[in-house]
Amino acid sequence: MAVVGLLNLVATGCGGDGDGETADESLAGTQLCGGEAVSAEASEALRVITGSSRFGTTAEKSTVAQAATDLVEAFPAPTGGRDDICRIYTADGTPDFTIRVTWGLDEGPPTGNPAADYTVLKMGERTLAAENRASVRFACRSDRLSDASRVGHIVVGVERWMMPKGPEEDVEALKDAYATVAHSFSLAMAKELRCEKNGELPARPVLDPA
Repeated sequence: MAVVGLLNLVATGCGGDGDGETADESLAGTQLCGGEAVSAEASEALRVITGSSRFGTTAEKSTVAQAATDLVEAFPAPTGGRDDICRIYTADGTPDFTIRVTWGLDEGPPTGNPAADYTVLKMGERTLAAENRASVRFACRSDRLSDASRVGHIVVGVERWMMPKGPEEDVEALKDAYATVAHSFSLAMAKELRCEKNGELPARPVLDPA
């Protein structure tokens, strides 16, 4: 387990419109990013990643609901990149952790081989987990999308952004933790979009290699 000391973390929530930060109170992980995105398991996974079980507030528009609205507006064109759902980090200007959660639209199912540091997991179209990031790709057919007959290929990513890892960290525990957080946000996004069968995502994270 990655234990790096108990940090008094606060979070800045960054929506696609550059929404600003608030840090006026301490929150549990399950209250972050609109309060619907982080399961109890994912909250514990954040503790594994950061060493803390308390976080700062996130901005009003840094939610899965807002990200789903932005995705619906972008569909069906692939985004060609990633947009923020939420960011979690310290507020002193020299954060030990910056956790960035993003969404994107792809043209189709994933192709090619992942980088060597990834473990492939049995969730969605393809889930990848590494020691500082994870992503879940899933297919969504929904009446919220402009053409309900078309399938949206959605990728939700979680990464430790621009921060090196410490040599004492447990790689396998971190892979599981990042995958758990990515699954939680992905399932919340699938539910918000009203994807058929929640995009075929499991109710709980599956951490066994594919």
